[in-house]
Amino acid sequence: MQPGPHFTFGDHDAHGLVASFTATMPARLAHWYLEREQFEPVPGEPGLYRLSGPERDGIRRARQAVHDLRNLGYTVQADIPLDPALSAGPARPVRPNGLTERRSQLAQAAAGGTTQRRATPPATSAPAARPVPPKPAYAPTVHLTATGGGRSR
Repeated sequence: MQPGPHFTFGDHDAHGLVASFTATMPARLAHWYLEREQFEPVPGEPGLYRLSGPERDGIRRARQAVHDLRNLGYTVQADIPLDPALSAGPARPVRPNGLTERRSQLAQAAAGGTTQRRATPPATSAPAARPVPPKPAYAPTVHLTATGGGRSR
């Protein structure tokens, strides 16, 4: 691949999160990649693509696009909020769902003793052994009769 950036990502005043490709990238290939990353062409702006549905976790999706294109070997220039190498991801809200507390209670219960103590262990006996039948002294003979109605091989 040629040196220099292949893609540029940023924030546009009118179009939101946008991406474009440079002259070092074939237009058809850039169009194909950007559409797979959920960017759509901006009408009247050749070479400019906007993220479709930016209200649906747009920053994370744009960062993922930058990451994906870099993993494919392309050079990508991005604004700091969109560059996964330069900025930390946005903090995800923590929803209390009680799962941590429930796991803690289960772990404590498993580590502790049971309240249902038995006074004496249950009486167990060895399983009854079945006698093995003796081996016959002769080999049983099986007589097969051929039927005439079957298919031949």
